Amino acid sequence: MKRFIPRMYQESIYKIDYQFLKKSGIKLLLFDLDNTCVGYREKNPTEELKKLFKKLKKLGFTVIIFSNAPKKRLIPFQELGVVCHHSSMKPFTYHFKKVMSDYHFEKEEVCIIGDQLFTDICGGNKSGIVTCLVDPVTKEDFIFTKIFRAMEGFVFFHFANRDILKKGQYYE
Repeated sequence: MKRFIPRMYQESIYKIDYQFLKKSGIKLLLFDLDNTCVGYREKNPTEELKKLFKKLKKLGFTVIIFSNAPKKRLIPFQELGVVCHHSSMKPFTYHFKKVMSDYHFEKEEVCIIGDQLFTDICGGNKSGIVTCLVDPVTKEDFIFTKIFRAMEGFVFFHFANRDILKKGQYYE
């Protein structure tokens, strides 16, 4: 069950203390797309997301959208001026390791930010990188994600009963 415990938990990508991450040695930010950066049905980046990514790049971070979605889904997000890595197959570690190798980052310098325990957090933890869970942007999900959300409910229940992780109790 440890593989589902995020190192950090915040309400949204806009509430994360990126200065803290920078001071902690993080240089590469991997962002999940759907329900982390934008709602599942949103076709284009929001103005708020554009401003955030611009700020993060100005702070010196390398920013990559790291999504299980197909290439077609990520094409409109290329306008953000960041790498869009599609078909990442999270929670499997192959693409995590490939991105770190391709961009010459050590695992201690990488953070994945996502809304799902079973894909983003599990994959990040198995890869040995910093993990940051955020609440989903919307309640609407892709059909397969709904299945994972149901299983996540059991994990959250288990963690809450052991005072490990509770929905809405954010931490860094």
